[in-house]
Amino acid sequence: MRKVAPQIPAADTKIQLRMKNVKYKIAVMSGKGGVGKSFVSSNLAVAIAAAGKKVGILDVDFHGPSVPKMLGLRGQMLTADDKGINPVVGPFGMKVVSIDFLLPRDDTPVVWRGSIKHSAIRQFLGDVNWGELDYLILDLPPGTGDEPLSVAQLVPNMTGMIIVTIPSEVSTLAVKRSINFAKAVNSKILGVIENMSYFVCPSDGKKYYIFGEGKGKKMAEEMGVPLLGEIPLDPLIAESNDLGEPFFLKYPNSPASKEFISIADKVIKLVEGGGT
Repeated sequence: MRKVAPQIPAADTKIQLRMKNVKYKIAVMSGKGGVGKSFVSSNLAVAIAAAGKKVGILDVDFHGPSVPKMLGLRGQMLTADDKGINPVVGPFGMKVVSIDFLLPRDDTPVVWRGSIKHSAIRQFLGDVNWGELDYLILDLPPGTGDEPLSVAQLVPNMTGMIIVTIPSEVSTLAVKRSINFAKAVNSKILGVIENMSYFVCPSDGKKYYIFGEGKGKKMAEEMGVPLLGEIPLDPLIAESNDLGEPFFLKYPNSPASKEFISIADKVIKLVEGGGT
């Protein structure tokens, strides 16, 4: 009896064709909100682009899209032509896509069920003219719900996931769930980034571990994954985010920006075969 090959949905075929031109696909997720995940995603993407790589970033956080503001791109709009949807161009020629570019007002809520979000992710992956990229960073919403699952199912040959945490017991417990989620969907865990790790006092230059010391490192060791870096607290981060200016570009010599450079170098070496 002749076997009939399963039919691949047209949308998934489009995704495969688009993603063929993207070398590495990395999802950034967190177990809970409030850990600065979008800040980390955005500035890590800029740091990788600053290293000479062609980078795109897809903001999958439909209910709280903040990547455009982090990159200084608020107010811009997506356009379309016969090749598909055109991303907004950001720092270092980065290609940026977010639902924020389609909302009529700042206070417009996105009231979507899971099936609609799944369709939107399909469209952003398959209909966007991403072109040739070295890296596509996918900024996922907090938790292990619809959007992370859709991304895990739809993105072919996912390179891996990066988990963002802060040094608190509540956050590290939630991050363990994210790590186990990545394992459940057979996605490689590239490592953990601890945000808000410590504060460097400007008067004495000492490090103060406000939320506790070494919790991210301990959790990473317990879960058997690498700790990619520890990003310090810095009042200038909040200032840049509020003003809608890319922190990495505005304060390139800050300890946090230098840490992003170090993390970007580790990620590039890790996925391109050079080890950590």
